[in-house]
Amino acid sequence: MIGLLVDERERKEMEYLIKRELEELLLDMEDNRIDHLVRRAMKERYRILFQLFRKVAEDKECRKYILNG
Repeated sequence: MIGLLVDERERKEMEYLIKRELEELLLDMEDNRIDHLVRRAMKERYRILFQLFRKVAEDKECRKYILNG
């Protein structure tokens, strides 16, 4: 296990950056022109980023980014 010590400003910045990446992935996943293999890789990236997001964001904020299916 690795620990990370950040202050509130850094935590909010991490939250902001991850949130923007999650939103971009959600937008891209709605595009039907994207190949199935690419879409699967995007979902895996989303899952990893969401796990990281859960560590820095409040539960209320995390609920907005839970994937349905």
